[in-house]
Amino acid sequence: MNVEKAKKRIAKQIRKGSNGYPMLEIEYFGKDSNRATEVTISLALEEGAEPQAQKFVSEMDVREDETIQSTIVKIIERVGANTVSETEGVTLI
Repeated sequence: MNVEKAKKRIAKQIRKGSNGYPMLEIEYFGKDSNRATEVTISLALEEGAEPQAQKFVSEMDVREDETIQSTIVKIIERVGANTVSETEGVTLI
């Protein structure tokens, strides 16, 4: 799946808003606001459950990495996430 298609599919899931559990949150991290070199995906299967997190790191911007973006789409589909959210921008590390 190309990166633009993956990004559109993720954005579509985010636009659906909050629809309960399972909830998946995407947060990008980087040394500056122009390049995200890490992404963390947190999954909460039910209310009160400890979130499970998975982190991906890349030398390039992870938002433009086809493999990472496609993997995020597959995770959303595999867990059947009802709610997908994304932290705005890049969190500085």
